[in-house]
Amino acid sequence: MMDSKDLEAEIHPLKNEDGKLQENLENQTKKEESLKSSPLQSRLSRCRTAAFFLSLFICLLGVFVISFIIPCPDQPASQGPWRINYDTAVTYDFLAMEDINRDRVQDVLFLYKNTNSSNDFNRSCASEGANGSILWERPAAQDVALVECAIPQPSVSGASSACILMGRLGSFIAVNSFTGETLWNHPSSFGGNASILSPLLQVPDLDADGTPDLLVLTQEEKEVNGYIYSGSTGHQIGHQDSLCENGTSGSLLFVTRAGAHYILLPCASSLCGHSVKGLYEKVTGRDSQLRRDPYWEDMLNTTTHKLLLHSSGGIRYLMNVPGKGGEHLLLVSSEACVLLDGQELAPIWTFSAAQVLRKPILGHYTPDTLAVVIENGTGIDRQMLFLDLNTGVVLWIQALPGLPGDPQSASLPTADHRSAFFFWGLHELVGANQMEPRDAHHSLYMFHPTLPNVLLELANISANIVAFQVALFEPGRHAACILLTGPAGPDAPGLVSVAKHKVQDLILSSRVVHLAEGGPDSDQAIRDRLSRLRYRSTA
Repeated sequence: MMDSKDLEAEIHPLKNEDGKLQENLENQTKKEESLKSSPLQSRLSRCRTAAFFLSLFICLLGVFVISFIIPCPDQPASQGPWRINYDTAVTYDFLAMEDINRDRVQDVLFLYKNTNSSNDFNRSCASEGANGSILWERPAAQDVALVECAIPQPSVSGASSACILMGRLGSFIAVNSFTGETLWNHPSSFGGNASILSPLLQVPDLDADGTPDLLVLTQEEKEVNGYIYSGSTGHQIGHQDSLCENGTSGSLLFVTRAGAHYILLPCASSLCGHSVKGLYEKVTGRDSQLRRDPYWEDMLNTTTHKLLLHSSGGIRYLMNVPGKGGEHLLLVSSEACVLLDGQELAPIWTFSAAQVLRKPILGHYTPDTLAVVIENGTGIDRQMLFLDLNTGVVLWIQALPGLPGDPQSASLPTADHRSAFFFWGLHELVGANQMEPRDAHHSLYMFHPTLPNVLLELANISANIVAFQVALFEPGRHAACILLTGPAGPDAPGLVSVAKHKVQDLILSSRVVHLAEGGPDSDQAIRDRLSRLRYRSTA
């Protein structure tokens, strides 16, 4: 039998031919459309390619313009060491670092008094950190008793700061750190027999003007009084109030775990305290948004303002130090060094010391171990002690004879998450007891924990050192030492000198002091290794 399709074709032959013709026409139309679309797609592809290469060319042109045509901002090149001298002058134990001309290089602030001048005023000076040129120089207070810089100030042009100078004759002055311009100048309201206790404390903004306020402590006979001043105008807030009796310099502002601010200061063998909230409310009669800490209030004697804490020996130094869960309090007395819990003030550890010469410093002995550095003893009996801040365990100890006039030690964080330590001593570590103090020179030593058996003697200074600092002058570039030398007292004017020395240069010309026998490295290899150290900011 015939298939149905064949039968259909047999019966309707014309219809079958028409179907084939229609199918051929459709195929031909599709081919024509395909031929028409091919040039269009080809043109689109070429446009995309051209756009890609045009974009790539514009990008490369932008990189070329930025890299080679548009000049980069001028980076002040350090000109190595520099020195500024003033003849027939006196100076003060004060050095501050701040980027005054905003060139990303730290500049130096210092004070001096030129006895050849027609007036009796001290002069404040700002020196360019890169080359030592003077940025500004202004008359300051007479007979300066206290100086504090980096005090925030309101400014329409951005962040600004001031140096606060307090004179013994009653002047109270704020100077713009960037320009030297006097921001305000008021007579102080202290009594004629009052002595100013250091330091000047910054307290939270009490008068709601957006600037931290200032707390000045004075002592008249046995009584310690507190004065609050506006940080932006210098005007006194309220009246003064008595804080305690038998207080001494060395106060600090401590914040408890509850966020309450307390003024702490040494009071013989006790620790005196007063809440900032209580002081403000008493001197003004107004409420404050600040807090009190109920636990601390229970420990404070409401009459004497002394904390329930007794120290073995007179308290010499107080320090805020980092701890787990908040800050702790390091208390240094004439007989011991004690770390106190920051909330309960209970001893965490105690280290008995014969005589702590100066305020301790902090630095990292290892990346995970923060050390407190203590100068224990005086003269030929002095020792440098590194204690683990968490446990009080001795990490490193070295005999280092020194002079009573040696400056404060210093530390600077390094890129390997340790610290480089700088301290002063006699030139000869052996046989120092045979040297006369007037003939002895101050030697600056450097220590890095990766070489525990080596000291580098960086410099040997015969002049009287008034102040000393080590600072990172340029981020990622170099650290430098600043030395301020001059007469030992204001009654004998002489040569005053401010000098900067790059740490790397001092290392390359240093004397290597081996503390133990042996060691595979040569002296030059040690110098080269330590000269490659990179330093980082403390912030």
